Amino acid sequence: MALALYRKYRPATFGEVVGQSHVTEPLRTALAARRINHAYLFSGPRGCGKTSSARILARSLNCVEGPTDEPCGRCDSCVSLGPDGSGSVDVVEMDAASHGGVDDARELRDRAVFAPAQSRYRIFVIDEAHMVTQQGFNALLKIVEEPPDHLVFVFATTEPDKVLTTIRSRTHHYPFRLIPPGELRELLERICAEEGVRVEPAVYPLAIRAGGGSARDALSVLDQLLAGAGDEGITYERAVALLGVTDVALIDSMVDGLAAGDSAAVYDTVNRVVEAGHDPRRFASDLLDRLRDLVLLHSVPDAAERGLIENVGDEAEKMSRQAEQLGVATLTRFAETVHAGLSEMRGATAPRLLLELLCSRMMLPSASSSEAALLQRLERVERRMTVAPPAEQAVPSGVDGGRASAAPAGERAPATGGSAEPAADPREPARERAAESAGPSGDEVRAEADGGQAAPVGGSAGPARETSDLGAGGSAPREEPPSGTATAELRQTWSELLRAVSERNRPTQALLLNASVRELRADTLVISMPTEGLRKQFDRANRVEHVREAMREVLGGEWAIECVVEGEQPASGSAAQQREQHPGASGGPPAGSAPAARERPAEPNGEVTREEKPRERPPESPAPAPEPVEREVPRAAEPTAPVAGAPADSPPEPPLPEEPPPPEAPPPDEDADVDPAHGETPRGEPVADSGAAFAPTPTPVSASASASVPKSAPEPVPEAEPSVEQHDPDELAVELFVSELGARRLDQ
Repeated sequence: MALALYRKYRPATFGEVVGQSHVTEPLRTALAARRINHAYLFSGPRGCGKTSSARILARSLNCVEGPTDEPCGRCDSCVSLGPDGSGSVDVVEMDAASHGGVDDARELRDRAVFAPAQSRYRIFVIDEAHMVTQQGFNALLKIVEEPPDHLVFVFATTEPDKVLTTIRSRTHHYPFRLIPPGELRELLERICAEEGVRVEPAVYPLAIRAGGGSARDALSVLDQLLAGAGDEGITYERAVALLGVTDVALIDSMVDGLAAGDSAAVYDTVNRVVEAGHDPRRFASDLLDRLRDLVLLHSVPDAAERGLIENVGDEAEKMSRQAEQLGVATLTRFAETVHAGLSEMRGATAPRLLLELLCSRMMLPSASSSEAALLQRLERVERRMTVAPPAEQAVPSGVDGGRASAAPAGERAPATGGSAEPAADPREPARERAAESAGPSGDEVRAEADGGQAAPVGGSAGPARETSDLGAGGSAPREEPPSGTATAELRQTWSELLRAVSERNRPTQALLLNASVRELRADTLVISMPTEGLRKQFDRANRVEHVREAMREVLGGEWAIECVVEGEQPASGSAAQQREQHPGASGGPPAGSAPAARERPAEPNGEVTREEKPRERPPESPAPAPEPVEREVPRAAEPTAPVAGAPADSPPEPPLPEEPPPPEAPPPDEDADVDPAHGETPRGEPVADSGAAFAPTPTPVSASASASVPKSAPEPVPEAEPSVEQHDPDELAVELFVSELGARRLDQ
């Protein structure tokens, strides 16, 4: 009978132990100095040299030249304890897996008190020491704690934590480790050379992987391959067939199919695996090993030279290409999915079905809501953006026509100071931003007048937006495709943005509660309001600036804010244009954003009247006597100077419903004197420089006029931009009740 390779090539000295220099060197130093302990604990994985090192320690202690770190190998003790020796009566090996009871421990304790028969020390080697019972350890505790001078214990175990703590604390603990693949390959090559057998280089990684870092297991695999080898030696095909490992061609086919997103190739590979008789679980395990190698190759290009992965040889270039094609996020998710699938396949009755389901989960990252799947989707988007063509090549022909006609439109833009000169074309920065955000941004051409004001073409704020949409080329521009991912992310952070706006200005935050995010393109945020009145309230310069500051805090960068009514097409603006229009938080509304309001000539005494929006009062019950009808007097569009003591911001005015035009009424006398006895100054009104309060005063009319007109019908005036002044909240509430609910005042 042939002797097994792991027994034939068992190390006889500490110098022959492979891959455990961190243990052998301290032991040799202690033996040379004759610092010998009464108990040792060797722990580590199976087949890494624990029992062999215990025998070498026994040879070194009982050698006639010892204790020594190099046994002579010639004396009776060394020969009997050698790899081919018959054993020594003074060295006892006990397997605790079958002799771990309290009776076995008591018998060992009784034998330990006797002196050695022919050697220097009596040595007890207890293998699988973690299998000793609690009672057995208690029986050995006293003799291990205070042994005779001639007694040495060596405990070998794969699970040192299960050894009784009081026993472990009285030993010198030496942890053994798995053997690195490089050292294990050198061992296999040396043994094959001594045996005179030819082995293909691709066979060694298979044997090393099958051994799992254990020298004994790797030698057992090599022994099996040598037994089935022919005259040609050990070939790769024979090794794959004998070991049951997956052919590397199947692994490459699966990885290439996953990288290309080819479902047909992936499921065809699964079918080939099953048809070839491979175990689906083993295939999944080999695929996981390949994914691990690809992750390391992507992160560390020279992983093979560093020894992080096995020597791949001719596969190095192909594996590097696969790692670069998939990406680290995709590879990581694939590895996590395969690892989870292996746990599900353990003991499964239909492993092929589970393997196919595992492949489907890898092919569909959108079906998973895990963080790894999200990272994989983001990585795919980034790769598409990297290889995408320039943004200007993807613009439809209709948009090109709109761009071509932008320059003539800029020449036709009205200017108040002279001929217009076109400014620098901002399309190049917009194209660069479009390449980064995967969505084109709007183009704009502005003409600067001599007075320093710019006439925007393609988009502006306020009522001018309605006419500017048709100004370029005679047709409305195409709506830009929204960036759905950025818009969805902004909607998720909308509450945080509202909080930041509320810290700056609560009325602006109250307006935004009625708004909704329409889209986010390039550097422009488009929000929609349900009514035109709310949009006009929001278009104030200070409100827009509050939102811009909040977005700068939450999202970073500079943003342009565009507010439209629901169903209205947004204009194409930019943050740079809006910064020019609104240089600060205290700036007024942009030029050209609303038609100029009709102003009333200033009073000789310097008083400024207050403008009220026209409204129609509901019919009232007849009064016993006709009363003079109050006339609504329009206010000035903007106060010439801020009023001292008035707050900077005011609550938003409620939107007024659209009403039919009121019946014509006799025009009021603009120059008529106002009788201050018929009205009183409302609360919260601005005051003139002299400090006196001013307010609109009612004007008496004739009885015939009051009979024909139940209430004053205010003269229709264009809606002016709301001024920044204080309004009485009580008056606002009364206006809402009258206009929206049809209520009437009890004091009238």
